[in-house]
Amino acid sequence: MTDEWKAPAKASAESGDEKSWKLLEKTLLAGVQEQRRSRRWGIFFKLLTFVYLLGALVLFTPLMDMEKAATRSAHYTALINVIGVIADKESASADNIVGSLRAAFEDEKVKGVILRINSPGGSPVQSGYVYDEIVRLRGLHPDTKVYAVISDLGASGAYYIASAADQIYADKASLVGSIGVTAAGYGFVGTMEKLGVERRTYTSGEHKSFLDPFQPQKPEETRFWQGVLDTTHQQFINSVKKGRGDRLKDKEHPELFSGLVWNGEQALPLGLIDGLGSASSVARDVIGEKELVDFTVQESPFDRFSKKLGASVAEHLAMWMGFQGPSLR
Repeated sequence: MTDEWKAPAKASAESGDEKSWKLLEKTLLAGVQEQRRSRRWGIFFKLLTFVYLLGALVLFTPLMDMEKAATRSAHYTALINVIGVIADKESASADNIVGSLRAAFEDEKVKGVILRINSPGGSPVQSGYVYDEIVRLRGLHPDTKVYAVISDLGASGAYYIASAADQIYADKASLVGSIGVTAAGYGFVGTMEKLGVERRTYTSGEHKSFLDPFQPQKPEETRFWQGVLDTTHQQFINSVKKGRGDRLKDKEHPELFSGLVWNGEQALPLGLIDGLGSASSVARDVIGEKELVDFTVQESPFDRFSKKLGASVAEHLAMWMGFQGPSLR
């Protein structure tokens, strides 16, 4: 074959290869586009399903609650959970507990209120708010009794709240008491000296930085802070005595106010509790209405996440600064 014939044949072969590659490229691009379209439609239908389920939940939850309300007995026992640390923005905050209490007392079908407690305590301010509100509501509704039922733990600020109830019950192994106040921090003075770091603080008050963990403690400031804690402790003691009255065996056992805890079996003869039992047994045997209706304020998952995030940031900042306020736990 001559060179003249070879050149066109070669050009024709190259043109055929180019067409094949273009065809293959178009096929691949079409496949990719189809996958993208399928993925978009998949996302769309998933979102549509999510919106449908969310809408169904929003629509049917009130109907389910209405159905439950319709099938309830003529009377029942109100249940309010006090779980976790008692602090502002927590599930066991004074706002949540007080709101639940008011709703329960305003319900004419409620024959008794149970505070189901499982808490190590927390803020003396938040605990005091709840204590005062229980006393107020009991005065307005003398026929509606309040019973505190301690499950695993009812200590410090949690016991502060419980002492406002008409009666306190616990399991024989529950931990009860811890009537005391604590405030903790850290001291980094020695560490800074070893590192050769100098602390510089500028204040407009003589004792404004008295809780600064990077400065040495002063005896007069330590005495002052101890006085604040002692006063808060005495407020706690006075409230417990007022709530428990003659049932409390504090004269024979002054260690009741030392911060110690006892199990339920030990707490009973000390007058810290009135009997052994659970929420269901108290509703059935004491109140006489075994049906429990939960009045605890329920927060959305988003609200819980937001509050946890904000509280965590504030708590870690306080720990980094070496200061923790008075706490009933």
